[in-house]
Amino acid sequence: MTSMPEPHGTPNPDDLLVLLAVARTGRFTTAADSLDLNHTTVSRRIAALEKALGGRVLARTVGGWELTPLGQRASGVAERVEESLAQLNGDKPAADQVTGVVRISATDGFSAFIATPAVVELRRAHPGLSVELMTVTRRALQHRSGLDLEVVVGEPQVHRAKAIRLGDYALGMYASRSYLAEHGTPASVQEITRHPLVYFVESMLLVDDLDAPRRLVPSMQDSISSTNVFVHVEATRAGAGIGFLPCFMADMHEDLVRLLPSEINELLPYWMVVRPDSLRRPAVAAVAEALRTRTDGFRTQLMGRASSQAAGSSQAARDDVGA
Repeated sequence: MTSMPEPHGTPNPDDLLVLLAVARTGRFTTAADSLDLNHTTVSRRIAALEKALGGRVLARTVGGWELTPLGQRASGVAERVEESLAQLNGDKPAADQVTGVVRISATDGFSAFIATPAVVELRRAHPGLSVELMTVTRRALQHRSGLDLEVVVGEPQVHRAKAIRLGDYALGMYASRSYLAEHGTPASVQEITRHPLVYFVESMLLVDDLDAPRRLVPSMQDSISSTNVFVHVEATRAGAGIGFLPCFMADMHEDLVRLLPSEINELLPYWMVVRPDSLRRPAVAAVAEALRTRTDGFRTQLMGRASSQAAGSSQAARDDVGA
């Protein structure tokens, strides 16, 4: 392994700004596009910066490029250079700082019912903002190059990142009215176990907190399994079995009945994980705040209908079946 040379000269401010772009995107190609440069130029600028500083500023990870400790210090300087350049336009109307691309990873349900409305509302005020939303259910990444924000289920164990608890949501057992009319309405948890389960593919479930059915009703046999929660909802509505569903999604459908809400009511937390260097960007900070505001405003739906209402629906379903 060859060691880096001693610091040689003063870093070029342009090279620092290139480093800042790579730090924000995690990739040379994406940074090059944002700066209207080519990949080779970005690579050459980073090499020149490392020569000037006498050390590595970036380290390759599975997800892309991460800042080294030296790179973090250089990135901080680059941000001040960026701010100083912006002050040159102090006599002009202030430009909208909430612009550019923000990349988010979140679960299916959160993406559809919280992230999307939040971003749409934010873009009304900041049309220069663009958001890329990847839907995935997994643990928080240890290396999140290329991502500005992650929303995960369960408390994350992360390093060099800020974790923010957004709020809880409830899950419960649901079945369609037609399914209950054909198979009967379970009156106890023991009776529920005699029905097929609609839920995640067990072998592909990467979040321990979401494995509640295997703990609450371990003897239930899988019916239709999917990595997508929208499939869970539609399969349950179609009569595939009893689905373990987020209440904020299932309660939207009048053909679904919640079963035994007082006995089965699982609460799980949504957490947001933010790259420290990304959070300093006005666009990322604005999106993070929009997600927090939307989650807080959606709190009633996230917790599901009141247990008494759900219980009443179950009783009504039994009455319908017996009629």
